[in-house]
Amino acid sequence: MEPCDNILFNKDGFKFVRIKKNNYNLTFGMTNHNIMLPKIVDFSLIKLIYDLNPDVYETVQIDQLNENEAFSTMLMKHLFEDLGLPQRYSFAHITKTANEKQITFVTQSIKTHRPEGMPEDAELMAIENMEIICDVVSHHVLNFNINIKFDHSMNVPSFVEKIIGVILNKVFKRVKQFIENVVV
Repeated sequence: MEPCDNILFNKDGFKFVRIKKNNYNLTFGMTNHNIMLPKIVDFSLIKLIYDLNPDVYETVQIDQLNENEAFSTMLMKHLFEDLGLPQRYSFAHITKTANEKQITFVTQSIKTHRPEGMPEDAELMAIENMEIICDVVSHHVLNFNINIKFDHSMNVPSFVEKIIGVILNKVFKRVKQFIENVVV
């Protein structure tokens, strides 16, 4: 069990923890007895995350190459401008693997070139590796375990870590509530 000072956010079933510098973990569960949850865990779910959070994301584009691979480009709102921190964007390659018990998305930043349409002063949110593991407990219950490792070149100030936890909670809580309230 991790020490309490590594827990950055723990509320309403969402837990955001610092594993070590630039390495974080987010966990939460989701239940809906009206739909088969594993069937909706695909690239459209990633798009839904962004679409439900227009106060966090300015622009989002998911280019799906095939059933198991996509490119994601997103520009975050300039949330920390008053703190002197740059606006961030993500440009990433995402791969999906799935079996009956687990669905996994692995995301890595693309650093070879900058996507079109990004503001000149926006900086890449360099994700060395992000792994979203969705454990299929049943057709109606999923547990998410998200491991985020930022590139060593990213400096995440400690005061920003808790704010990131609050933002992630808001983002995923909206998605969880949306999905849990779907009635077919």
